[in-house]
Amino acid sequence: MDGIEKRISDLIKALNIKKVAFANRINVSGPFVSQLCSGVSIPSDRTIYDICREFKVNEKWLRTGEGEMFLKPTKDEELRDFVDDILESESTDFRRRLISALAKLDTEKWKVLEEIASTLSNETKESDP
Repeated sequence: MDGIEKRISDLIKALNIKKVAFANRINVSGPFVSQLCSGVSIPSDRTIYDICREFKVNEKWLRTGEGEMFLKPTKDEELRDFVDDILESESTDFRRRLISALAKLDTEKWKVLEEIASTLSNETKESDP
């Protein structure tokens, strides 16, 4: 059975980052992460908490190998991540322009937009076989 050292290594591979970047994100040293991955060191509860918080990892999976590697994000988390991604980008792509335009809508215009979205949704459902 795989131990926590294997799961930490697998996580770093799944994240597609280097051990040093992983270490920086959880505020530990690069050599310590190497020790965790090799089984020389065992992560403290605090380190496990930091890994799970920073990378949205399922704590049960990290500790035992049961369940999925990553937690399923809530709708609010998905929305926050989407907006964060837009705000962090330097470009003025369509998503950024759209969010900016939506932010300027008043209550009445939101109602009109909701009606349009509802109509589009119903038309899509009707056209699906």
